[in-house]
Amino acid sequence: MKSKKHINRGLFCLRMASFLAGVSLQSVCAQNLGEFLEMAEANNPKVQAYKLRYDIAGEKVSEATTLPDTEFGAGIFVSEPETRTGAQKARFSVRQMLPWFGTITARENYAESLADAEYVELSLTRRQLALDVARAYYSLYSNQARQGVLEENRVLLKSYEEQALTAVEVGKATVVSVLRIQIRENELREKSEALQQEFRALQASLNALLNRESGVAVTITDSLRLPDKDAGPEELSVALHPELLKFDKLYESVQQAEALNQKESAPRLGVGLDYIPVQERAGMTMNDNGKDIVMPMLSLSVPVFNSTYGSRTRQNSLRQKELAAMKAERANALQSMLHQAIAARNAARIHYDAQELNLRQARSAEELLLRNYETGTLDYDELLEIQELQLKFEMQQIEAVEAYYNQAARINYLVSS
Repeated sequence: MKSKKHINRGLFCLRMASFLAGVSLQSVCAQNLGEFLEMAEANNPKVQAYKLRYDIAGEKVSEATTLPDTEFGAGIFVSEPETRTGAQKARFSVRQMLPWFGTITARENYAESLADAEYVELSLTRRQLALDVARAYYSLYSNQARQGVLEENRVLLKSYEEQALTAVEVGKATVVSVLRIQIRENELREKSEALQQEFRALQASLNALLNRESGVAVTITDSLRLPDKDAGPEELSVALHPELLKFDKLYESVQQAEALNQKESAPRLGVGLDYIPVQERAGMTMNDNGKDIVMPMLSLSVPVFNSTYGSRTRQNSLRQKELAAMKAERANALQSMLHQAIAARNAARIHYDAQELNLRQARSAEELLLRNYETGTLDYDELLEIQELQLKFEMQQIEAVEAYYNQAARINYLVSS
């Protein structure tokens, strides 16, 4: 039952770690991988930059609903035109161009489609960040687990050394055997110190993803086990991957761009008003003497000799074909990556099982050798060889666990919606 809990815990952490940054996880994950994901999304500069890009795209939707600038004009006649009712002194005007019916809606729809594409880009960035955090987490686990194995082996070697020293005193072993054990202890100490340095570097990498100081301590799980069963290729699909959804949104934006292009190719209306103050003629009595002139204006702008809109239509059509081809190519690439990840995950499980078998056999050989200690015929050279083999198998098993979870995280990155 305890083993099953570990399995479910690892699967839960893995599935959530691969891409669902920002989703609160339960504390079942040791040093909560979910907390790392939330922290990464909240603090990572790249995610923040893409959030700002999405906000900018949202503001462009509001921008799309505005009308062209209203034009105001004023002028004074240097040579005043003389009319029957008096001299014209100045001229004031106001103009407002109006797009064709539905143009503003089309422009708004186009801006919204671009904002949708930016949101998909933000989702893709979050997913990639969560995958990077998960990989960093599993690398730290692997490093920590290898340090633990080395420490266990150093303790074991220390017990061998004590046995050998006792055997030397009674003439059942040589000093050379003791020196061999001590040399082996030194080698393990060197590897352990190197792993400690590597851990600091990996910790700094994870902290960089979280956008915090590189020296902040990270505590991770000390136990990861492989699940009993894996999902097969027939159960997995890349159809909902954000990279493919991005092409759909871009395709939609081109459609909206073409709808806007058609609206902009229509005539544009203009309304305005001219006001001309007129000076009253002195010494004359007449109707409308000095009456100011108010002239409403209506204009129509027709793109008669403009081939721009036809060229844009052809460009939009070609752009749609380009996006369809790019989506098909990327779908093939993602599907290929998925099959590679599945194969690598399965290979990691096979490697893990093989090392498990090797470990059992190496431990059996060690038990046989230790039984000989009671008869005084213990061969320390053989014992060191067996111990070295065990260390090798344990290290490879840890690497297999890391590889398995990295590939499983990659699979979730590719297939999860």
